[in-house]
Amino acid sequence: MKLGVVQSKPRKGDIPSNMAALGEVFAQLAAEETPYEMIVLPEAALTGYFLEGAVYELAFEREKLAREIARLWRSQSGAERGPVDIVLGFFENAEGTYYNAAMYLSVERAAERIAHVHRKLFLPTYGVFDEERFLSRGRRLEVFETRFGRAALLICEDAWHAIVPTLAAVKGARLLIVPSASPGRGLGGDGELLSVSRWRDVLRSYAIEHGVFVIYAGLAGFEGGKGMTGSSMVIDPHGAILAAAPALGACLIRAHIDLSEIELARAELPLLGDLDAVLPDLLADPDLFSQAGARAGAALPSVER
Repeated sequence: MKLGVVQSKPRKGDIPSNMAALGEVFAQLAAEETPYEMIVLPEAALTGYFLEGAVYELAFEREKLAREIARLWRSQSGAERGPVDIVLGFFENAEGTYYNAAMYLSVERAAERIAHVHRKLFLPTYGVFDEERFLSRGRRLEVFETRFGRAALLICEDAWHAIVPTLAAVKGARLLIVPSASPGRGLGGDGELLSVSRWRDVLRSYAIEHGVFVIYAGLAGFEGGKGMTGSSMVIDPHGAILAAAPALGACLIRAHIDLSEIELARAELPLLGDLDAVLPDLLADPDLFSQAGARAGAALPSVER
């Protein structure tokens, strides 16, 4: 499979300009000699991330967005050579309820089909984040069929909770696709941002443990003084990084994925099979949810003066 990851740098809130820029990227991709089979864009790829209350004006209805993206792709010279699957993050207006979402869209010559829309499960409200004030969270993690095998979409913080990619793999995902908008934080001793190195470490660990391909598309650019750290990457089931983008700036990375590597990786390190056998017992532990409930209901410590 030929894969392109578009590390976009949208103008905040300017959908016409961002659509025009995406059209230019599509033109470049469609013109290449070997056709692309999958194109992945970041979280909030067409609007920018830090919208706050403006999300209610700039959110998309999924069907209308699917038609517009398909039209934009088909309008490029060379796009008619074959089908392409397009993944992009967007803010969704679902009949007046708003979500941070990601769409998997299959585009053919005469029709398009939404294979799946994932709604972000974990809405951060710490540090510079304030998503839960403006958005509703998703309630389900679904694994869905594609022509490349079963896949799961995880949006940014979804992928920081190890149980989420683990459950996706147990449910049959062979591809983990992660659109993200991650501001830079911290600085390591080697001069690399800690947020970048931590993303790379956690994503490689998921690829190795579960024998899956991980496709990470990071938003780039600055919004209100907050710098998004791009760093898009494609990781194979052995943990090798097949392609990687820099932290700054819009760019395109390409990778050729051999899906047979999934079986080889899982044969060499059969951790997923072991997890299939043991996970039901772990989830049946009566202490698991009672302890979670106890933490949620714990009283705050009192302070006397």
